[in-house]
Amino acid sequence: MPAALRAHESPKITSKGTYDITVDRVRIDTGNFRKMGVGYNKSQIPTVLRFKEGEEVTINVTNNLSESTSIHWHGLILPFRQDGVPGISFGGIAPGETFTYRFPIQQAGTYWFHSHSGFQEPDGAYGAIVIEPRGGERVRADRDYVVQLADKHPHPGSRIMRNLKMMPDYYNRSQRTLQTLIEDSRQDSLKAALKDRGMWGRMRMMPTDIEDVQGFTALINGRSTSQNWTGLFRPGEKIRLRIVNSSAMTYFDMRIPGLKMTVVQADGNDVKPVTVDELRVAVAETYDVIVQPRENKVYSIIAESMGRTALVRGTLSPKEGYAGAVPPLRPKPLLTMADMSGMMGGMDMGDHVMQNAGGMQDMTGMDHSAMQGMDHSNMGSATAPAAQAMDNSTMKGMDHSKMEMSAQPAMKGMDHSGMAMSDGGDPFYAPGSGLTPKAYNGGKFLSYKDLRAARPLYRNRAPSRTIELRLTGIMERYIWSINDVKYDDADPIVLNYGERVRIRFINETMMAHPMHLHGMWSIVDTGQGSRNPIKHTVSVQPGTTTDMEVEVDAPGQWAFHCHLSYHADGGMFRKVVVRGRPA
Repeated sequence: MPAALRAHESPKITSKGTYDITVDRVRIDTGNFRKMGVGYNKSQIPTVLRFKEGEEVTINVTNNLSESTSIHWHGLILPFRQDGVPGISFGGIAPGETFTYRFPIQQAGTYWFHSHSGFQEPDGAYGAIVIEPRGGERVRADRDYVVQLADKHPHPGSRIMRNLKMMPDYYNRSQRTLQTLIEDSRQDSLKAALKDRGMWGRMRMMPTDIEDVQGFTALINGRSTSQNWTGLFRPGEKIRLRIVNSSAMTYFDMRIPGLKMTVVQADGNDVKPVTVDELRVAVAETYDVIVQPRENKVYSIIAESMGRTALVRGTLSPKEGYAGAVPPLRPKPLLTMADMSGMMGGMDMGDHVMQNAGGMQDMTGMDHSAMQGMDHSNMGSATAPAAQAMDNSTMKGMDHSKMEMSAQPAMKGMDHSGMAMSDGGDPFYAPGSGLTPKAYNGGKFLSYKDLRAARPLYRNRAPSRTIELRLTGIMERYIWSINDVKYDDADPIVLNYGERVRIRFINETMMAHPMHLHGMWSIVDTGQGSRNPIKHTVSVQPGTTTDMEVEVDAPGQWAFHCHLSYHADGGMFRKVVVRGRPA
């Protein structure tokens, strides 16, 4: 596949295509529940748009809703007026109106599209984009399937956000109980288990709160496990699976028991092939994998939520009418002290004080067996006034002065640039993190460090400056922010056309955040220089620091936000203004 064009370059237009999309109220049936939601072309099954690199597309979007809507073309390089973000790039599409998007296709690969209005995306307004490269795929396959993941909840998005504002752990179905205390005491000791519970109790936290929203049904291409999406094959064929995570809030771990997966593309850009047993797909990411089933048998495509609260099974089969096996959910992970390292600067926890020492935690005197994890649910990167504001009926008896977060916390996490882990873990997770993935069969799990761009997109040069973005929040009020400022109160980030900028994410929360910059590529610093992977969404793990670089080559106004729907709505969002333009 030819390298994607830079935003300012004029593509060679070889053809023109016209596409029509309607935005509709649809009845969604997951097999577990039915509800009204939003869909495209009157269906809960995602629409797949197929473009060709080099064509100019015209897309007529007709709004059949009683409210305004929009479509954002996630990961596509296009003029900012066509980006589809109300209030930033255009005014939205009013009820009953048809809006025409018109832009050149400057790239190839797997992308997706979704509403950027209210909670229409979690309510079902999403689809996939497949762009055929000029000259054909670099890695050829006999069959080609989109595997689009979603987390469909029986509650509408607006109700979910209202409930989270009222009680941040409203949807946490993994609360610790007397039974788990008994189990912990058997595994460690009663003393260690009580010590652990005491600490969590004093801090009003839970190590089980990995997913803000539980109780959903996981879907593949709009179908649940019982509805069994199926892709057919003949033994020996190579199959390309275009994995798209369109979830509102859920990271999925993907595997196909009995088959290796060769990753050939990440976020629409070719990478040097890397063969894995399992991979984690952050919200909004896309991965293309090649599989080659050689036996005349049924295989299960398994997407299991990172918090192990839900699972969906699709099927690869030589014939129609068969369903793959459904494995049980694996044990739920628990957050650890490592996952809160970014929050711990200067925080007094009795005898437990963590110091920053080159990205490693000094946890001398800590009973690690008792430190099963720590939940972010009642604790953000609160400043002193915010901590005082948390003194309500649910927090009585708690000394908030012990939970104050400084403006520049001592624990800034971990810089991954070119780093190898002495313990053999993943350098994009804090050492000892409860979220560090492990393959289902003990084999290889994909890491960002495994991704190597198939070809450089830009000349490798030093950035002119670094912009530090601390990912912050006050969980007690379900406020999410950047540098302790939520979107409504924030000034835009101003970039200058033609510069190269390093963006440094410092995650001071206990959740992973998939950060998406519209309109420009995000080049993740994995220490590989010009071969660093080129992405549109960068997942930043708890207690870590992750760097990316941006060639500022797209004039206009752009959105920049966490792609967890309720985090973006809660304030982890910025406008980016690019000043200047090409000569």
